[in-house]
Amino acid sequence: MGHTSLDKIKALQKNPANVRNLCILAHVDHGKTTLADSLVASNGIISSRLAGKLRYLDSREDEQIRGITMKSSAISLHYAEDFLINLIDSPGHVDFSSEVSTAVRLCDGAIVIVDAVEGVCPQTQAVLRQAWLENIRPVLVINKIDRLIMELKLTSQEAYTHLQKILEQVNAVTGSLFTSKVLEDRAVKEERAEEDKEEGDIEPAECPGSEQVYDWSAGLEDSDDSQLYFSPDQGNVVFASAIDGWGFSIQQFAQIHSQRMGIRAEVLLKTLWGDFYLNAKAKKIMKGAHAKGKKPLFVQLVLDNIWSLYDAVVTRRDKEKIEKMMMSLGVKVMTRDLRHSDPKVLLSAICSQWLPVSQAVLFMVCDKLPSPLDMTSERIERLMSVGARRFHSLPLQTQELKTAFMQCSSDDTAPVIVFVSKMFMVDAKALPQNKQRPLTQEEMAQRRELARQRHTEKLAAIQQTESGEGNAQSGSTTLATTPGGDNTIGQMQALSLKAKPEEEEGKETFVAFARVYSGVVRRGQKVFVMGPKYDPAQGLRMLPEGSTSVSACLPPVPHLACCTMDSLYLLMGRELEELEEVPSGNVLGIGGLEECVLKSATLSTSPALPPFIPLNFEATPIVRVAIEPKHPSEMPKLVRGMRLLNQADPCAEVLIQETGEHVLVTAGEVHLQRCLDDLRERFAKIEISASKPIIPFRETVIRPPKVDMVNEDLGKQQKVAVLHQVKESDTLHLDPSGLVTLTTPNRQATVGVRAIPLPEEVTLLLEGSADLIRTLEQAGQAQREGRTLDMSTWTLDALMGLKSRLEVLLQGRKWRNAVDRIWAFGPRRYGPNILLNSVEGYQKPSVWHCLERQKGEKEGGEKAEASAIRDFDNSVVSGFQLATLSGPMCEEPLMGVCFSVERWDMNFPTQRTHLDSVTEEDSNSLDASVSETGETPSQAEGAVAGASQGRRRAEVGAGLVDCYGPFSGQLIAAVKEACRHAFQAKPQRLMAAMYTCEIMATAEVLGRVYGVLGKREGRVLQEEMKEGTEMFIIKAVLPVAESFGFADEIRKRTSGLASPQLVFSHWEVISSDPSWVPTTEEEYLHFGEKADSANQALKYMNAVRRRKGLYVEEKIVEHGEKQRTLSKNK
Repeated sequence: MGHTSLDKIKALQKNPANVRNLCILAHVDHGKTTLADSLVASNGIISSRLAGKLRYLDSREDEQIRGITMKSSAISLHYAEDFLINLIDSPGHVDFSSEVSTAVRLCDGAIVIVDAVEGVCPQTQAVLRQAWLENIRPVLVINKIDRLIMELKLTSQEAYTHLQKILEQVNAVTGSLFTSKVLEDRAVKEERAEEDKEEGDIEPAECPGSEQVYDWSAGLEDSDDSQLYFSPDQGNVVFASAIDGWGFSIQQFAQIHSQRMGIRAEVLLKTLWGDFYLNAKAKKIMKGAHAKGKKPLFVQLVLDNIWSLYDAVVTRRDKEKIEKMMMSLGVKVMTRDLRHSDPKVLLSAICSQWLPVSQAVLFMVCDKLPSPLDMTSERIERLMSVGARRFHSLPLQTQELKTAFMQCSSDDTAPVIVFVSKMFMVDAKALPQNKQRPLTQEEMAQRRELARQRHTEKLAAIQQTESGEGNAQSGSTTLATTPGGDNTIGQMQALSLKAKPEEEEGKETFVAFARVYSGVVRRGQKVFVMGPKYDPAQGLRMLPEGSTSVSACLPPVPHLACCTMDSLYLLMGRELEELEEVPSGNVLGIGGLEECVLKSATLSTSPALPPFIPLNFEATPIVRVAIEPKHPSEMPKLVRGMRLLNQADPCAEVLIQETGEHVLVTAGEVHLQRCLDDLRERFAKIEISASKPIIPFRETVIRPPKVDMVNEDLGKQQKVAVLHQVKESDTLHLDPSGLVTLTTPNRQATVGVRAIPLPEEVTLLLEGSADLIRTLEQAGQAQREGRTLDMSTWTLDALMGLKSRLEVLLQGRKWRNAVDRIWAFGPRRYGPNILLNSVEGYQKPSVWHCLERQKGEKEGGEKAEASAIRDFDNSVVSGFQLATLSGPMCEEPLMGVCFSVERWDMNFPTQRTHLDSVTEEDSNSLDASVSETGETPSQAEGAVAGASQGRRRAEVGAGLVDCYGPFSGQLIAAVKEACRHAFQAKPQRLMAAMYTCEIMATAEVLGRVYGVLGKREGRVLQEEMKEGTEMFIIKAVLPVAESFGFADEIRKRTSGLASPQLVFSHWEVISSDPSWVPTTEEEYLHFGEKADSANQALKYMNAVRRRKGLYVEEKIVEHGEKQRTLSKNK
C-alpha cells in the first residue's frame, strides 16, 4: 500500500463520526469473502477482475485449499472522500464461530449475508443472535441472486415472491430475539415492583381477591421496533451477486426511474418494494398488484431488466441485443471482454459498471450503520457488568467512565480504554519494521560511496602484497595464503550473515486484535491489564488516591498487571502498517502484549475500569485428542508449541492430564485438523502423532425398566438380575431395596448409601447453573473459615431462584425436604450430582445456610448451628466427590445421580475422643489433586491419607495403635466404595454427547443421507422442504462418537450435494444396558443365543476402558470350528 494512502487513512482515523467498524457475518459458503473482495477492489488494493477469485482476506494456505474462511481478518478502506471503513471478514463454519465472537465485539455494525437459494440457515440464526447479544446493528445483503436465474430457472415474478419469503424468514429470527428481550425486561420490572411492594413503597392492588390474567404480549405494543426489521424501502437491504460484481438497493433504481418517468424519487422509494403496480393508462402507481394479477413495480422496473441482461449475455449470447443494452446503460466494455469465450466475463464487465456491488454496500453501510460516537448506553453498561455485578452497583468512579465511552474522545485527558478480543500470530518477516523498504536517493548515494571505498581499500591491499620483493618464496607463500585467508574471512562473514536471517525466519510474534473505545493509544505507552476477576472497588482501595497514571512504584493489586504497548499496527488484510498513535473508535493491532494477555483482555490507564464481560462463544469445545511428539526428545518443543496454540486460538483448550498426556480440546473435526496443522508447521515445528479422538461419556442410573429388550413385561426378574451384580462380603451388605451398607476395615465406621436417579429437568438445571453452584460453594467455604464473601443482590436472588426451582422440580414422597438436606454437589463441588443427608439425628447445616446469613441472620444462631457439624464430615464429602468423578462402568464422571446417605455410625475406642483428622485443607488438597478427566483418583486418596496420618500421630501419640492407617482415609475410601456399589445396584446406563445435525440436500440424494445417518446411529427429528426450492432440510441428532468422518462420507455419498453442520447439543442416555445378556425365551428367539447384534453401549464402554488401560471382559475366540471347503483340494 502506498504512503499517500496510509497518510490518508491516518487522517480519516481522527474523525470518529465518519468511522464505521463492521464485520461480515453469514452461514458457510454464502459469499462473505467474495463480497469482501469486491469491497477491497473498490480501493484499488486488488484488481476488480480478481475479486471473488483471489479471496484476498483468506491469507492461510489451508483456507485457500478448503475454500472456507477459518479466521477473522481486518482491513481498512476509505469511501467517498471522508469515510473510513474498518471491515472484518469472519468465518461461517460452525467450528470457527469463536472467531465470529471476537469480530463482533469490536464492531458497531454488521453486514449479514443470506444466500438467495438456501435462505436462512443454522449459522445465519447464530450470527444474528450474536449480533443481537452484542447490541450491534445489522444490515442485510441477499447474495447469489444469479443462482435464481441460472440454477433454479425462476421467472422474475417467482424470484420476487422467493425474495419476499427470505426477508420474512430473516425478520422472523430478529423478531423472536426482540420479543424475548422485551419480555425479559418486563419480568425484571415486575420483580422490582414486587420488591418495592414488600418494602411498603407501593400500596397493594385495589382488588386483592381478583385473579390476575397474564397477558404475554403486554409491553410489546409500547416497544419501538420500527428500526428493527430489514426492509428494502428503509435502505437496509441490498440485492447482489458478488461473484458477478453487481448489487443494488432500491434507492438506486428510484433515482434512475424518477428521471425517466417523471415521478418523485421519494414516492418510488416507498412503492418500489411492496404490493404496488404501475397503471400505464392513468400513469399512476396503484396498490393491489397481487389481487389484480399485475406485475409489481419491483419486478417491472428492477428484476425484468436484470433477467433480460442475463438472457441476452449468458443464455442466448445475442450480440446485437448486448450492444443495444450497453448503449442504453452507457457502459463501455473492452474488446477482449466482448470476444471472451466465457459469457460470465462480459456479464461481470457490464454489471460492475452499471450496478457496482461495492458502491451499493458501502453507501448502505455509511448511511445506516452507527459510528463509534453512537454507541448506546445499554451496550456500555452491559460490557462493564461482569458476572453477577450490575452496572449501578459499581463504584462511582467506574460509572463515570460511561461518559468517556459515549464521547469517544481523543483528548489527552480522556482515559485510554482498549479491548483485545484475540491474539494472532504473525511471521516476524511480515512485520513492517522487518520488511525491505525502497531506498531513498540519499541512502543509495551513501551505499555507492561505501562500495567505492571498499573497492579502493582492496586494490591498495593487493598492490602492497605484489610490491614486497624480499624473498621470492616468502612472497609466493604470502600470495598463496592471503587470498585463502580472504576467502576464509569472506566465508565466515557469509555464514554469520546467513545465520541471522535463519534465526529471524524461525521467530514469530503475537499481535493483539483490538479496538480503542476512548483516548489515544500511543506507541510505548504503559497501560493496566485487567484480569477477568479484577474488582475495580478493591483496586481503587489498594491504589493510592489520584494514581491514575501507570507507574512501576504502584502497590501490587490482585488481577491487575501493567504492560507496555511496544508497537501499533494498521491491519490491512495480509499486510500490517506501522502507526505511531491510534485515536478513539478505531480497530488496530498491538504488538508486545504476549506476556500479559493470554486470549482476550481489557486495557486501560484508569484502574476504575472493570474487565469487559467475556466473549459469548456459540460452539463448545468437545473433541479431544492426546498429542505426543514422534521423538520423545522434542517434548519441550511440543509443550511450547501447545502453549502458543492455546494463546493464538480463541476456542482451543490445552490440558495436561494426571497421566501425563497432553490433550487438545477443539470445537469440531475441521477445527481439530487446523490446530494439528498449526502445531506441526507453525508453533512446535516438529513431527507429532495424535491419538484417536477421546470421546467424553457420562455414567448415570435410571429407574428399573418395565419392559425387556423385546418389549415384554419384565415383572421382578430385572430387579433380581441387577442385585446379583453386587457381590456381598463381611464388610459389604446389600439390602433388597438397593441400600448398600459398608464398614471400614478397622470396623470403626459404617456407612449406608442409596443411589437414586435425578429427574432429567433437575440434571439440566444443575448443569446450566454450574457457576452459581460454584459461587455458593465459595460462600460456604468462606463462612467455614470465618470470612465473609461479598455477594451482590443479583447473585443472592439468582441462588434463591435456583433453590426454589429445585424445590418445584423435586416433588414427591421420596424427595420430601430434599433441597434443604443437600450436603454437597459433585464432582468438583459444582457438578450435576447431589449428596443428600438422610442420616437420622444429624441436623447438618444446609448448603443454602450461607444465603440465610447473607440475608441478615443473627450471629448467635449462626454460631450455634455451625457447631452441629460432625467430625469427619469432610471425609464423607470427599468420598462422594471421588465417586462422582469416576464411575464404576468406565471411570467417566457421573451425571444425574443422587446419593442419599441413610446411615453413618462411628464407634471409637475409649482412648480416642473427638478427633477430626481431616480438616478443610485436606478436602481442598484432595479436590486440587484430582484432574478434570478423573482417570485414577487413588493417588489423591493416598495424599490425603498421608497428611492425615502425620496429624493423627502428633495428636494421639503412642497410646492408640491403629494398624489400618488413618481413619479419615478409610472413611473416604468407604464412602467412595459405598457410592460405587449403590450405583451398581441400580440399572446403569452410559450417556453420550450428542450433536444436532442440520443437512440441506436435494430429493435425489435424500436416501443416501438417511443411509449414512442410520449407519452412524443418527436419529432424524424433522424433515421439511424449503419453500420455492427443491432442497430438503433434515434435522437430526448424532452421537459425537460416531461423527468423525461423517461430513466427508456425506459429501462422498451425495457427490457434494449435501454438507452437514454439527453443533454440540446435549447429553443423552443410551437406552441399551451395557451388561445386558439375553435371558427370556423371547430374547433368545429375537437376538440368538450369542446375542450377535452389537450392543452399542457395551462397544463404547469397552473402547473407553481399553483406552484407559482398564480390564475389558471379552472373548477372543468363541466355539472355534474347523474351516470347511466346498471342494476337495486337487
